[in-house]
Amino acid sequence: SLPASAAAAPGKPSIKLSAGYLSGAVGATGDPTVTVTVAQSGADGDALKVSATASSRDAVAKAGDVRITGSGASRQVAVKARGRGYADLTLKVEGAGGKSATTTLHYAASGAVHDAAADTRYLTGAGDSSAAVDVGGGYMVVADDENNTLRLYRRDASGGPVKTWDFSSKLGVDAEIDIEAATRVGDTIYWTGSMGNSKKGKPKPDRSTLFTTTVTGSGADTELKLGGSYHGLRDDLVKWDQDHGNRFGFADGTADGQAPKQIDGFNVEGMEFAPGSSSTAYVGFRAPLVPPKKGGKALLVPVTNMDKLTKADKGTGKGEKAVHAAFGEPITLDLGGLSVRDIRRNAAGQYLIVAGSWAAEDNSEPYALYAWDGVARHQPVKRLDLPTA
Repeated sequence: SLPASAAAAPGKPSIKLSAGYLSGAVGATGDPTVTVTVAQSGADGDALKVSATASSRDAVAKAGDVRITGSGASRQVAVKARGRGYADLTLKVEGAGGKSATTTLHYAASGAVHDAAADTRYLTGAGDSSAAVDVGGGYMVVADDENNTLRLYRRDASGGPVKTWDFSSKLGVDAEIDIEAATRVGDTIYWTGSMGNSKKGKPKPDRSTLFTTTVTGSGADTELKLGGSYHGLRDDLVKWDQDHGNRFGFADGTADGQAPKQIDGFNVEGMEFAPGSSSTAYVGFRAPLVPPKKGGKALLVPVTNMDKLTKADKGTGKGEKAVHAAFGEPITLDLGGLSVRDIRRNAAGQYLIVAGSWAAEDNSEPYALYAWDGVARHQPVKRLDLPTA
């Protein structure tokens, strides 16, 4: 038999991360953390030492910028960013008998926040958030225009999603919907794709998906169930415009070879219901401007039977349609030559419009917030110029 001292010798320690990737921002508060779990046979968890020992890029974060808190088998790891970029951080556990183990945390830092005092939050797990809907209890469901996953986040904290849903298979779509807008009425959330072509001008049918989800519960207990879908709104808009003299050039904007983010293109980025209505929804266009030239106005097209559209399709929504979209008189808004990038209405019936450029490469273009009462004959009022890179 083995000597007692050999049998009791501690084994090699282990170190595991709850996630291999962590993100943050320079000067941000409330950045997410990652949990590191350590263990060693024959040793108490409190006796294990966990530290950061190296960084692949000190300009992003040094080993000394890693803060490890907690005790026992589970510790929390936070990183204070020095600069924008990526760094691999080496974490080490040291245990009894001089034995140790290491693991690598892949860290990504965004640039400095514009106003750290505003408690800017970073939602991880998605890089192109495009629409968000409040579900109560300090939580919101967020869509991304690069995939079809809906994510539930806390509104008051940075970090990853609490829950996720992806209804692609039930919707019968194979590619990204390019979700760009959402709005809620009662327990129903309406989501729509951009309806535009690819940036190379190729038709993308899945981007013409309008669908609903039914909300049950609230806060962290929120659940979503697919309601219905409609895949014909783009076609309906084009036919409606053709029937009215091609006022907005929708046929040309959706033609093969036409990029969507052009001043005369076709791209939807906003959707909100009209004042006091649960059936008429304004569809807001990033492109075209009206007329399609510098200083043109932003376009809203009222869909007067939005509540019926997602109940029209059968199966995946790509079959014969029982109804088509009906439209009201279009609305043009003076947003200082900018277009609709989002539009939302609060419980008091007040609208907030995010105005921005129609262009694809618009990081240096102006953005602004406008207030509006939702009445077609009234023009919005600029409230704030937004910072841009």
